[in-house]
Amino acid sequence: MSIATRTGDMGTTGLMYGRRVRKDSPRVEAYGEVDEFNACLGLARAQASGEVRKVLETIQKALVGLMGELAVSPEDLARYEGDGYARLKEEDLSFLDEQIELLEGRAPKAQGWSMPGGSVVGAALDLARTVCRRSERAVWRLGEKEEKVRILIPKYLNRLSDLLWLLEQSVETDLSAQEKTKKS
Repeated sequence: MSIATRTGDMGTTGLMYGRRVRKDSPRVEAYGEVDEFNACLGLARAQASGEVRKVLETIQKALVGLMGELAVSPEDLARYEGDGYARLKEEDLSFLDEQIELLEGRAPKAQGWSMPGGSVVGAALDLARTVCRRSERAVWRLGEKEEKVRILIPKYLNRLSDLLWLLEQSVETDLSAQEKTKKS
């Protein structure tokens, strides 16, 4: 079977379980934004190392369940759960909170806006953060225009963008310290 099914040539796309919706529907926009965000995280993870890389991988795994839930019509959500597909869990949000607390405990106090581009991994994290914010807005629009979205989803994305900012600050601080050590 070819990846090019041609079923979307007329402006509709299939959700899980075969329901067709317009490609510009808020649901497609929301899971498409999260998909783009996940790709940005992949770029950041490919550049990162150590603990940052592990944290990003954990987040990407949680996003699979989040995207899956968004790609299912509310009428098919019980079937989705019954089939054992992943959904975003409270534990995923708790993981973000733990990481935020850890990073805030060792981060210098923020002073104004940061400038993206101090390093490749830092810039990738900044890009991911901004796409995460856009994803969150798309999820809110979905909830407003079509139907209610579990509050855990936009809450997770909101918290995640905060974590990405802290990760970027941490990476840049660590790189700056390494540069100073090399010069000494």
